[in-house]
Amino acid sequence: MSSNGFRHGVHPPERKELTASLPVRRMPFPKEVVLPLRQHAGKPAVPIVARGDRVERGDKVAASDGYMSVPMHASAAGIVTGIDWCPHPDGSMVEAVHIAVERHSAQLPRPRMVPEWESLVGEEVARAVQEAGVVGLGGAAFPAHVKLAPPKDTKIETLILNGAECEPYLTSDHRVMVEYPERVHFGARIMMKALGVEHAVIGVESNKPDAVEALRATIPADLDITVRSLTVKYPQGAEKMLIHAVTGREVPSGKLPVHVGAIVQNVGTIAAIAEVFETGLPLIERIVTVTGRGVVRPSNLIVPVGTRLRDVLDFCGGLNADAAEIVFGGPMMGAVQADLDTPLTKGTTGVVVLTHEETASRETLPCIKCGRCVESCPVFLMPQHLGALAQLGRYEEMQQWNLADCMLCGSCSYVCPSGIPLSQMFALSKAALRRQKPKVA
Repeated sequence: MSSNGFRHGVHPPERKELTASLPVRRMPFPKEVVLPLRQHAGKPAVPIVARGDRVERGDKVAASDGYMSVPMHASAAGIVTGIDWCPHPDGSMVEAVHIAVERHSAQLPRPRMVPEWESLVGEEVARAVQEAGVVGLGGAAFPAHVKLAPPKDTKIETLILNGAECEPYLTSDHRVMVEYPERVHFGARIMMKALGVEHAVIGVESNKPDAVEALRATIPADLDITVRSLTVKYPQGAEKMLIHAVTGREVPSGKLPVHVGAIVQNVGTIAAIAEVFETGLPLIERIVTVTGRGVVRPSNLIVPVGTRLRDVLDFCGGLNADAAEIVFGGPMMGAVQADLDTPLTKGTTGVVVLTHEETASRETLPCIKCGRCVESCPVFLMPQHLGALAQLGRYEEMQQWNLADCMLCGSCSYVCPSGIPLSQMFALSKAALRRQKPKVA
């Protein structure tokens, strides 16, 4: 039996009241959109346009480069001004397609064929989703078509839709469930057919009663969908935590959700899949929460992919005088931004503007062996020991202590009374291991 929750975890302040009740608004098109070729897990897309080309909204501007890749599409009609470098939300510089948006264009998408999903088999649905450039909208940006084609030797029993949205401040998924519940159910219908699954569960934290009510009120009579109200705890929205809360099953170390008969998909992603089969349009815009005490007018916005951060903030009234730090995503797992010209990508769930008071740094002190990090870790690691190994650069030894199972949720850093940035140390350790050359036998 499931428990509606999981062991360990933390309870950071939610801070969702700033935008939880604000309806989604559409942001006007900016003067330029910048489309990084790397917006998803896997190989970056390959540009197929050149400087001077005119594109309509929804036209493909970059092709997928293999199975673990998706194409990019123009989020606005305009003229390609070049394939040039731009700042990426992860702090690196990447190649991007720059499009000068046509000022007086009606921004109507080019007429396109809407896929007839009822007659498609699972592989064909997956191809249509890939061609539409759909990736996970919960932050990881994992290509959505991969989850539509699980290994043939696995049996999927349950589709789990992730509506937990446990990160503080963020409310984009909340508003999707409240304002577009029928689209969530339609996307679930398509995915259930593609996977051959008869039962789906939508997991929503209990701090979103209006979302639970909206979803339950619109469940189609011919679909076996259950809406579960879950314990409010971070990181309830992590795949392994959500699977345990909904099914009572534990995903073993080194294994994937498919190994326990489950597929997890974010509610925003499932709504985007539904939109592909409703309109034929690819993923060219997304709902983004712009929030925090450092922004003048917090909002839930439909933003064209590739809109620069400064344009989004300007539309929300700009920054308050005490604004200190801008984070893409939530404050627990998000990335601090250093450049206002950074574009919002498909994986940008939110823009959180924190104040000086909220970001006041504290001194890092020696570990006092209190064990709070161990008590908070939702995957039962030993952050205290891993942190000591990280400080010594003993990365290979960290692998023996299951560093790969760490999902960088930040719970250990949050509770550490010594202010040790454990999660950041683990992220750097993982990056160092990826850079190491394999040993030659």
